[in-house]
Amino acid sequence: MLKRIVFTLILGWLTIVYSTAQKVVLDTGSVNLSEVTVEQSHYKGRSGLKVQGLSSSEKTLAILKEIDFHNGTIEGMISGQPSGNASEDARGFVGIAFRVSPDVSKMEVFYIRPTNGRADDQIRRNHSTQYISVPGYPWEKFRKESPGKYESYADMVAAEWIKVKIEVRNDTAKLYLNDAQQPALIVNDLKQGKSHRGSIGLWVGPGTLAYFTAIKLTKED
Repeated sequence: MLKRIVFTLILGWLTIVYSTAQKVVLDTGSVNLSEVTVEQSHYKGRSGLKVQGLSSSEKTLAILKEIDFHNGTIEGMISGQPSGNASEDARGFVGIAFRVSPDVSKMEVFYIRPTNGRADDQIRRNHSTQYISVPGYPWEKFRKESPGKYESYADMVAAEWIKVKIEVRNDTAKLYLNDAQQPALIVNDLKQGKSHRGSIGLWVGPGTLAYFTAIKLTKED
């Protein structure tokens, strides 16, 4: 009887944890900047932030203030497109960084390449979603050493809002797009380790015009 009561209490506590989400107010005062510019924006019916990178490094992101995230779920709406002066290699790179360290020296990142989603070239399609890890694990390293393991295909369109959901538990993370029941990309070996924690970042790649809105967090611990 006692075991049943304890189990019921634990189950109830877990339900509360999973059902309590934190909606993030996105404005220019709610983020710290790392090699990006941000502007308040209203884009295709949604208010949020417009973010553009200032370099070609992997540390181009706007970092949410006063967030400490380890395990849980990150949700949001993102949009990416090549900027007007972008090179031919630009794909509208846009994504979400998580477990971002205060000095931006470590982070995990899921991002997408929206122009690849409906490309006529199948190889480009296969590079629609991407996982990278800072430091030490850029996309070039993954593609050379583990082709196909840290990127995948998903249907998407540039310059449109795309719903993202990222589930993180210890050293595993899953990326879902547009309410799909199955993840577009699964990573079972997050490179910065299962105990690493930190903030959430609005990440952009080179030559990208990106928009973010409706960020919501659900923490497990």
